[in-house]
Amino acid sequence: MEKTIFVVDDNITNLSLAEEVLEKYYRVITMSSADKMFELLEKIIPDMILLDVAMPGMSGFDAMSRLQVDDRYADIPVIFLTALSDAYNEAYGIELGAVDFITKPFSETVLLYRIRTHININDIIRLRIAQVQSLKNAIVFGFADIVEKRDHGTGGHIGRTSEYIGILVQAMLERGVYSDELHDMDIDLLVSSARLHDVGKISVPDNILNKPASLSMEEFEIMRTHTVEGEKIIAQIASRADDHEFLNHARLFAGYHHERWDGKGYPYGLRESSIPLQGRIMALVDVYDALISERPYKKPYTHEKSVRIIMENAGTQFDPLITDLFYEIRDQFEAVAAR
Repeated sequence: MEKTIFVVDDNITNLSLAEEVLEKYYRVITMSSADKMFELLEKIIPDMILLDVAMPGMSGFDAMSRLQVDDRYADIPVIFLTALSDAYNEAYGIELGAVDFITKPFSETVLLYRIRTHININDIIRLRIAQVQSLKNAIVFGFADIVEKRDHGTGGHIGRTSEYIGILVQAMLERGVYSDELHDMDIDLLVSSARLHDVGKISVPDNILNKPASLSMEEFEIMRTHTVEGEKIIAQIASRADDHEFLNHARLFAGYHHERWDGKGYPYGLRESSIPLQGRIMALVDVYDALISERPYKKPYTHEKSVRIIMENAGTQFDPLITDLFYEIRDQFEAVAAR
């Protein structure tokens, strides 16, 4: 696929020269100011930006700072075009996030070599990141499946709850429900990590986990420990890993999904907003899936009855804002449950 390069320079001669050199190999889009670049970025994400430093209005350094704070653009490799060849400016540009400097007037050979080098490096980095992400997902799915296979009565629970959470979180973002908390989260990581919410069940004995009847008080107390055991397991993994965002989401899902809005849940008896958002979301999703599913001790409830039970517990068991939103999008939950 042809790579796209933005060339941003207020000098028409430099723009013409860069286009003449690069158009044989790349799709080149030229513009005379950083403001025009940001307008076009709303429509096109390039593979690289060649950015002049000294421009009227927004300078290249100012533009670079703005690129770096926007998640949509922060990973685009930027090479500065500049007549400023002193060490201070080069160091400052690299500190801002640029991958290289090319001094003007530039030669065709140098320009092409630098661009090819950094585009190739960026492609390799993206491939490696994708491979690592794929491996991590495979491990998470495998680990979650092992846990679910021990719990014979909850077939498909992990997959369905992950789908419900994806639906619910997307609706929360669209409608501004706790969007201040969700804004800084990687939503894909959040949803993927939810698959580990019941990982602590690996520590629950089979005769309790798969008992074909209601649990005794003593057995229920043992079952309740899956929350703190899940936290411990994930904390042990985190102590040996660098991906703290994913594992922190997973820990909060595991440890807090049986807390209640009114403070009568377990294991910590937290109430209202002191319960982490991950726990409040999973609390509703987990109960909905339990209601619509067959269990050794109960027949599945209809979607309508399950929704009614959820709504009756708004403000007691469940976060009322999340519960109201659930009611708005209940048809999407039903579609997943019906599969």
